[in-house]
Amino acid sequence: MPSTDVPPAKIGDCRPGPDPAAWRGRLRNYYLLVRLHRPIGTFLLMWPALWALWLAGQGHPPWQVVLIFVLGVVLMRSAGCAINDFADRHFDGHVARTNQRPLATGAVSPAEAVGVFVVLSLVAFALVLLLDWRTVALSTVAVLLTLVYPFMKRFTHVPQLFLGAAFGWAIPMAYMAVAGAIPVSAWLLFIATLIWALVYDTQYAMVDREDDLKIGIKSTAILFGVWDRLAIGLLQVLMLGLLLGIGLDAGRGAWYLGGLAFAAGLGVYQQWLIRRREPRACFQAFLNNNYFGLAVFVGLVLDYAVGG
Repeated sequence: MPSTDVPPAKIGDCRPGPDPAAWRGRLRNYYLLVRLHRPIGTFLLMWPALWALWLAGQGHPPWQVVLIFVLGVVLMRSAGCAINDFADRHFDGHVARTNQRPLATGAVSPAEAVGVFVVLSLVAFALVLLLDWRTVALSTVAVLLTLVYPFMKRFTHVPQLFLGAAFGWAIPMAYMAVAGAIPVSAWLLFIATLIWALVYDTQYAMVDREDDLKIGIKSTAILFGVWDRLAIGLLQVLMLGLLLGIGLDAGRGAWYLGGLAFAAGLGVYQQWLIRRREPRACFQAFLNNNYFGLAVFVGLVLDYAVGG
């Protein structure tokens, strides 16, 4: 008589399958981790890359290269957010602005954050492999800068220099990918981007200054102290001066100058926003830098398209 026992191999058949709701929740946590809901960082990384692509391509960069850089910007900014939150996992819970980030709340584990960083970096590297080998070699520096920057705020009051280098490294990469060389003007544009990072990230750090002082985080907002507005203003003037010289050297005309003039007006507006050093207004000044970068880019595009 046949046995009526259930074969051991079928014992696990009744186990529930993956819970779609749980996976949706986890993906949402990853979405928040890489801050796709707050694209300001992506824009601040993208504008210098686009400036460089248009200047290197004399107004006509190859569209496939532009697409690779735009996708790469999104991926590397997202990777940067993941490794930044891993580096700050013991601090974010003590800062009002960051205490709801996924690592601070425990919604994402440190190991998951590192995994997200590695996966996104590898995908970005795969994109760069579509370009020439010299651009690929330069991309390794970008990954290293992205990895190092989040830890610098423990050792120096100017971590923004490392942020600016990470955000600006797309400039030599863009020139190499489009023009096959990195001229002096590209390095001047890189320096201008470093200065810009000092501007907007000081405004950003002014939001958290009181919390950072309590927990021992270093920043330019703390370093500059009561001279923060003056320092930001001088840096804004220096950056605009560099952009002016770069544009004139590239033969740019009235449309580009108009873009710089509009950007200068935005710089004045940012100074007005931070006049009382109120956290909310300082954060608005930081966000306004997106329009600053856009103004420079639009002026550049129009100058090549209309000005000739």
